[in-house]
Amino acid sequence: MDIQPYTITESLAVGRPWLMSMLGIEANQTVTLDLAAFDENLHWVEASKYQPERKLKSGIPLGKNATSGLYEPYAAVTNEIQTLTVTGAPTGGTFTITWSGQTTGAIAYNATAAVVQTALEALSNIAPGDVVVTGAAGGPWTLTWGGTQLGENVAAPTTTESFTGGTTPDITIATTTGGDTATASDGTQLFAGFLFTEVSFYPTTLKVAAPLMVHGQIDVAKLPVAFDPSDAPAGSNTQFVYKV
Repeated sequence: MDIQPYTITESLAVGRPWLMSMLGIEANQTVTLDLAAFDENLHWVEASKYQPERKLKSGIPLGKNATSGLYEPYAAVTNEIQTLTVTGAPTGGTFTITWSGQTTGAIAYNATAAVVQTALEALSNIAPGDVVVTGAAGGPWTLTWGGTQLGENVAAPTTTESFTGGTTPDITIATTTGGDTATASDGTQLFAGFLFTEVSFYPTTLKVAAPLMVHGQIDVAKLPVAFDPSDAPAGSNTQFVYKV
């Protein structure tokens, strides 16, 4: 009996969940990455005894350093960070937060950060993920904006207090980091494209060649690091990023 082997060939795109379309991938540009500019966990995964190479995550937004000529993580605009601080040592009472015309329900003077965040997310104009509240019970509470407010200059909230005890208790509000401001001036604040594939490199390596994604449809919600499509170069479509 003559048995002939049966073979099948499949082409798979792995490690690119952020890529919605393969359009134009033959036009990718090879660039050189400055590995010292990439951070562990955020941009790459540490090696193991089974895989000695570190691995850069696919889909990282990149910018070109004008001085070195090497590519680094895109220095996107900053997210707004605000701090709410209770003063005067109240011993009871509540307060409310008003943002963009809407007001939360009453919040206890010694509320946890989670309670403050829940109160803000209950507003119809703040979705889960738009703001993250951290800090100790009773404050100070730090509001870090993201989601639909990613990279935006967010208006500061106001508060109304009904505190008891203490000495002239109040809440002060400060913007500790302004949104919509460039974090760099070396060229990396200009978006160049996305890292198209996962890239492996040894721990002692300083530079590595990599493909820059210059055509394709991107699902920004699935990128490995935050990227604000409104900060793409003028003329770029928010779903398709082109560079020729």
